[in-house]
Amino acid sequence: MSFTVEKQLPTPQEIRDRSPITAESAAVKKLRDAQIRDVFTGASDKFVIIIGPCSADNEDAVCEYVSRLAKVQEKVKDRLILIPRIYTNKPRTTGEGYKGMIHQPDPQKKPDMLAGLIAIRRMHIRAISESGLTPADEMLYPENWPYLEDVLSYVAIGARSVENQQHRLTVSGLDIPVGMKNPTSGHLSVMLNSVHAAQCQHDFLFRGYEVQTTGNPLAHTILRGAVNKHGQTIPNYHYEDLFRVQQMYEERPELKNPACIVDANHSNSNKQYMEQIRISKEVLHSRKHSPAIAKLVKGLMIESYLESGCQRVDSPNHIYGKSITDPCLGWDDSEYLLRQIAELV
Repeated sequence: MSFTVEKQLPTPQEIRDRSPITAESAAVKKLRDAQIRDVFTGASDKFVIIIGPCSADNEDAVCEYVSRLAKVQEKVKDRLILIPRIYTNKPRTTGEGYKGMIHQPDPQKKPDMLAGLIAIRRMHIRAISESGLTPADEMLYPENWPYLEDVLSYVAIGARSVENQQHRLTVSGLDIPVGMKNPTSGHLSVMLNSVHAAQCQHDFLFRGYEVQTTGNPLAHTILRGAVNKHGQTIPNYHYEDLFRVQQMYEERPELKNPACIVDANHSNSNKQYMEQIRISKEVLHSRKHSPAIAKLVKGLMIESYLESGCQRVDSPNHIYGKSITDPCLGWDDSEYLLRQIAELV
């Protein structure tokens, strides 16, 4: 085999023991988890916003962003629950490019997975302790979930992973909300099949063990737009799209807690980051127009950072707090949008 074994990594328990979450932060997470769960079960009518950088590339910048977000959360707490998007692993369309802090805790240095595991856990814990907000991350690698299972309040499964058996089965063992994105093809039935799989009980292999899961009733859908065979983006956030998802849920009564999050960026905006403002407002208008859509659509996903736009990872004039992957809303626009959402929801 053309594998070269670099080193054996510590177990998740060893990493958690090295960087334990404090009792205070654990209590914050328990409370936040209950509040977020209530949104997805329908016990709460608050609106969820998963917001933050496309990829978390710098601990100081990310924690500064999350601390700013905490101040906004206090002002909108009656209507919104803000979940910081702290994505530490980045899927790449061609397999090349910066793959996130888990690979490179310093984007300018060579990959180091051990240093990456330590760095992302430290960053998540610091963000919680400094802000009182518990984060979301993408599960790009299912076997890495145990390294962060005690610090995350939300998980997303990306468009390229949602059809993967291991992702679906692993989600069935999580006890927090997990959003299953529509695949890049946009096929809505694939997305709902993934939710079905995640809500079922399973027996499978995980990290060298045979395991059993009870199913995750909080697994739900995320609409992120699609790409057709010509490479053109196809949005799926319009009223008709939301209505169709609501109908498809009705046709599948076995699915628990019907819920949908709309991703305002990616193929919905064609990565035109400022369009996220308009898209968010259109989704809220659709909720106002239809009680059924209002019940289904529980929140939005928005890409946002300290500075607007993006920059190359190797930019000689690196700007602190500016995305090195997809372009993001800057802070001023993000704060404005959150205040607008709180008024309109």
